[in-house]
Amino acid sequence: MGSSDRLFCRQRTLHEIVGGGIVADVILWRRKDLTLWILSITVATWVVFERCGYTLLSLISSVLLLLVTIIFLWAKSASILNRPAPPLPELHLSEDMVNEAASFIRSHVNDFLSVSQDIAMGKNPRLFFKVAACLWLISVISGLTDLITLCYTSLLLVLTIPALYEKYEDYVDRQVVLMYRKLHQFYVKLDEKRVLTYQQWILEKEKLS
Repeated sequence: MGSSDRLFCRQRTLHEIVGGGIVADVILWRRKDLTLWILSITVATWVVFERCGYTLLSLISSVLLLLVTIIFLWAKSASILNRPAPPLPELHLSEDMVNEAASFIRSHVNDFLSVSQDIAMGKNPRLFFKVAACLWLISVISGLTDLITLCYTSLLLVLTIPALYEKYEDYVDRQVVLMYRKLHQFYVKLDEKRVLTYQQWILEKEKLS
């Protein structure tokens, strides 16, 4: 298919449009093991939070309690039985890691504040309307569902729709382009009828006058 027969007359492939690299591979199921792993974790997380009634704080507390208990019992039994202690990594944050994290956060926060100031001062009206529309859409959607279900549904759509589109790309593009052309032809005919009706109305008005 030529570029004129593609959706939006695009030149790039779908893999390039969604960002390329490992992210595109995951979204388009080119790394099926990783995609299935992410999807399984997402489903398990949704079940834990929505069906089992856990909250984020209670889940983290339960997991940490289980880990601390296992490590404690392992260490005690190892000392009694003269066995090696549990192989724990050194829990230490270096100064370089903290400085890099702080620099990363500071840079992004400053960018966010700069953009927010431009929006508030009216320097970028187009960006203002985009942000306002996104916030309004988020407000509407959040009123219909909760955050966990929204994240789960969004990730499920991201991992299914692009892959299905890539699989049936030629058929979908052909049908969408065909539909667009039919709508365009209908609009042209409707516009011609409207112009003709207007011209007839003008002629009748001139005759009456």
